[in-house]
Amino acid sequence: MNSAASLAAGLPVGRVTRVSVVLAAYAGPALIVWAVIGLVLTALPIATVALLAVAAYGLLYGLAEISGRSRPAVPGRNWQVPQDMMIGAGSRRRLAVWGLILGPGFLTRNPYAGFGMLPLLVASAGSAGAGIAMAALIGIAHGSGRGLALLRDAASPAGDPFGMLLRSLRWRRLDGLALLIVAAVAVVCVHGRLG
Repeated sequence: MNSAASLAAGLPVGRVTRVSVVLAAYAGPALIVWAVIGLVLTALPIATVALLAVAAYGLLYGLAEISGRSRPAVPGRNWQVPQDMMIGAGSRRRLAVWGLILGPGFLTRNPYAGFGMLPLLVASAGSAGAGIAMAALIGIAHGSGRGLALLRDAASPAGDPFGMLLRSLRWRRLDGLALLIVAAVAVVCVHGRLG
C-alpha cells in the first residue's frame, strides 16, 4: 500500500480516462509548484551566477555520472512517503497524495543528478517570463514522466532486478553526458553575457 504502483487497482477504467486522471494528478501539481519556483528564482538578480553554477554543477556531476563514481552524492532527499499517509486512504486520496509528492520531484529521492540542475537553469533564464515558462514546462514534463511511469509499471509486472540495475546505470551515464553538454553550453552563454 506504500508505493505509487499500489494505485493501479483504484484507477478508473478506460485507457483515455486512466491516463488523463493520472497525468492531471501528477502534472497539475508539478506545473504549479515549478511555476512558483520560476517566479521566485527569476525575481532574484542571480541569472549570471546561476549560469556559472550550471557550468560548475554540470561539469562536476557530469563527470561523476559518466565515470560511474558514487561521489559526490546526487543532491536531494532520501525521504519516502510514510505508510501512515496511505493506510485506509481511498484511491482518490492516494492518487492525490502521490501526485502532489512525486509530480514536482522535490520531496522524494531522485537518483539522477540532472534533476538538481533544473532549478539552476530556471534561475539562469534572465527574465521572469522565460523563467516561469521554462519552469512550467519542466513541471509538466517531470510530472507527466512520473505519471506515465506509474501507468507503465501498473501495466506490466516488475522486471528482472539485474536488468533494472543495468538500465539505471545506462540512464545515469546518459544523464552525465547531458550534464556535460549543458555545462558546455552554459560556459558559452556566460562568455556571451560577460563579454
